[in-house]
Amino acid sequence: MYKGLIIKTTGSWCLVESRGEVYRCRVKGKFRIKNITTTNPVAVGDKVEFELIEDGTGVIKKLEPRNNYVIRRSTRFQKEAHLLAANIDQACVMVCLKEPSTPREFIDRFLITAEAYHINSVLLINKIDLLNENEKEQLSEFVMTYSLAGYKCIEMSVWDNVNVEHFRELIQGKMNLLAGNSGVGKSTLINHINPGLNLKTEGISDYHKSGKHTTTFSEVFKVGDETYLIDSPGIRGFGLIDMEKAEIGLYFPEIFKYSKDCKYYNCTHLHEPGCAVIEAVREGKIGASRFNSYINIITEEESKYR
Repeated sequence: MYKGLIIKTTGSWCLVESRGEVYRCRVKGKFRIKNITTTNPVAVGDKVEFELIEDGTGVIKKLEPRNNYVIRRSTRFQKEAHLLAANIDQACVMVCLKEPSTPREFIDRFLITAEAYHINSVLLINKIDLLNENEKEQLSEFVMTYSLAGYKCIEMSVWDNVNVEHFRELIQGKMNLLAGNSGVGKSTLINHINPGLNLKTEGISDYHKSGKHTTTFSEVFKVGDETYLIDSPGIRGFGLIDMEKAEIGLYFPEIFKYSKDCKYYNCTHLHEPGCAVIEAVREGKIGASRFNSYINIITEEESKYR
């Protein structure tokens, strides 16, 4: 029996690295998370045990316990979930303010999921070289909003090599998930970190100003001593799963911080008198866009129980 790390998944097959060798393996049996049905039983970052068969391929027999994982609702099957990656030390969410513009609620939904599974997150704001003066003011507001929430924000221009070295230092010694919409520059960043990989990249659509998919499957790349980057496919939406509406506020760090001063212990922060969260929004201590995301997500979760 061999032990290894899943470094790529392609449907029913995956690549497993073990003792410096890479084996093509298939999954035998079902691995479940809290009885959630997933479209993929294993994910990159999973540690597994497998045995080799006559044709040189492997059969995964056992999945080692996960420290954490990032999961989202499947876009095709609403009752199922899709695992993005497992055993992550740090999630790096790459976003853009233009070409393409990353929706704030997408960012917040991802961050909620990372908070729920105790994964530290960093925001990489790419393509700052494209911003005009008005857009630079929007950048300042963006950084302020997420800094108030406790997130580290790195302003980058991967193309111009701005803050790429800062990012390199940030990921050292960790298993890092690099996530974001298509076209934000994930594969380009990985190529800067390790030029030898020569990952395929492609520009954004001129008409729709949205990214074109270049990464089809998640894959783990070793980019230094004990340093790994998971390149994930571009994500258009991020549906929450296995989360009660009463929990949502716990995963907005700044909302959780001020909720302790609310008049009512079960305050929803929507309409109650004496709500410290609403007051913090009015005073600029919580970003308005973050609070709007919270309201939208709470409203969506409420609709599921009607």
